[in-house]
Order: sequence, then C-alpha cells, then structure tokens
Amino acid sequence: MFKYAVVREPGSNFCQGITTSELGLPDYKKALQQHKAYCEALKKCGLKLIILKPEIRFPDGEFVEDTAVVTERCAVITCLGAETRRGEEFKIKKVLQKFKKIKIIKPPGTVDGGDVLKVGNHFYIGLSERTNKEGANQLGFILAKYCYGFKIIPVKTILHLKTGITYIGRNNMVAIDKFAKNKEFSKFNIIKIDKSESYSANCLLINTFLLIPKGFPKTKEKLQALGYKILEIDMSEFQKMDGGLTCLSILF
Repeated sequence: MFKYAVVREPGSNFCQGITTSELGLPDYKKALQQHKAYCEALKKCGLKLIILKPEIRFPDGEFVEDTAVVTERCAVITCLGAETRRGEEFKIKKVLQKFKKIKIIKPPGTVDGGDVLKVGNHFYIGLSERTNKEGANQLGFILAKYCYGFKIIPVKTILHLKTGITYIGRNNMVAIDKFAKNKEFSKFNIIKIDKSESYSANCLLINTFLLIPKGFPKTKEKLQALGYKILEIDMSEFQKMDGGLTCLSILF
C-alpha cells in the first residue's frame, strides 16, 4: 500500500517544456486545474501529498516521476536523460532522504523514472532516448544489491517504457501493440489498447483505485469489465507535453 505521493505544481512556463506530441501548446490555467484534480484523486486513494512549488528554471519539473525510482528498500535518484532537466532531482533527493536510503545514478549513465516499470520484486528498465545502457546497468546493479530482479527492455518508438505499458495488479498489464507482443511480458494477462487510444496505456494503480486518462472509452470499458475501481482524470494539457498519469507523482 502506498502512503505518500510527491508532486510538483506546473510552473508558469510549463509550455516551454520538451515535447514531441504536436498537439499544440497547453493551456496553463487548465493544466493547473487538471493538476489540482489529479492531486485530489491521489488523496481519494488515501495518500498524503508532499507538494513542491514550481521551479521556473525547469519547465518540465512537474513530471517528478523521472527524477527517482523508489522501492521499499531504497530510493535511487536518477540522472535525467534530457540535459535541460538535470537539477530537477535535487529537491526530490532532499524529500526522499527523510524516508529512504538514497542511491544515485552517476554520469555518463542516464535514467528517467518513466522507463522503470515495477512488478512486485522485479523491475523492467526501458532502454530509450532518455535511459542509456550505462544508466540501466547502474540501476540494475543497485536493485540487485537489494535483492530485486531486473530486465532491460528496448524502447524505440515511444518516449518511455511506461508510455506504452503499465502494470495494474492482478497479473494484468495495459499495453500498446508493440509491448503486447513482447515475449518478456508473455506471463501476464495483456489488456491490449486500441491504436486510436494508445495514450491510455499509461494507467496508474494506487491502492484500491485505478487512475485512467479521461476520454478513452474503449480502454475504460475493458478495465471496468475486469472489476477495477476507476477514477478518470483529464490529462489533455499534460498529454500535449508528453506527460501521463504516472509522470506526475512519485509514490511510496
């Protein structure tokens, strides 16, 4: 069960962040409203929030997930794959060191938390434009020291591993076609996402609730049929900046 969530409010220069979505510029006021609703959903899930103020020098700073990989036994502070984002992790480290033993990914290794998918005591680490082989191996070595298993998964056509696949408990994974066919995930029950709703692969299981992005009826229907207690969150402005539900928090 998760008890805490670290979040950071979007800054006024949110629209200056890195994006490849080609969905247009986000509306800052709407993004603030959506972030507030997201935080309220986390509270409904029973979490105590640690809310950080925006840091204007980091327009992508609200995507806190990328700055750390938190386990029951330690917290690993990452070295972010995008150079313009390096420094976001400093404040996160100060927060997490109050709760966890801290380990650090060192350059030239890079890791984004969005590339790290935890399933029980096993981690899938995406090898992407943001997470390189050196960083993935560093993270794997740290996890192995704490008796966790890991497997490195190539990520070639999307930003992060969890952009295309997430674990939602009960041996279920939500995945786009590329990962639905990956033999590394063959032991799981795969809920395959329709190509037109690929954004909805990024779901977030928190305790007894499953958060899903609003506006994807085919995915919602499949998940409801499995008996999940669903909370729909409007993520339109964060989608424009390549962000999803998992990106906006660090849970532990």
